[in-house]
Amino acid sequence: MSALIEEVRQARRFRPQLAKAIRDAAGVSQQRLADELGVDRVTVARWELGQRQPHGELLIRYMALLDGLSAEFAG
Repeated sequence: MSALIEEVRQARRFRPQLAKAIRDAAGVSQQRLADELGVDRVTVARWELGQRQPHGELLIRYMALLDGLSAEFAG
């Protein structure tokens, strides 16, 4: 299990600044992430601004994508 996903599970909250930093570092657009998750780009923007939070299965999928991105630029 990834450290990122485990951190979210332990904290039981979404960390928008961390999510944005990972996405930016990987060079991935909000639109690409939104397309992967089946949501609007505005939804991803709101998550990253801390205005909304993904929940349930969507949160798990989002964290898995971010974890994959973090592994790409870390490796």
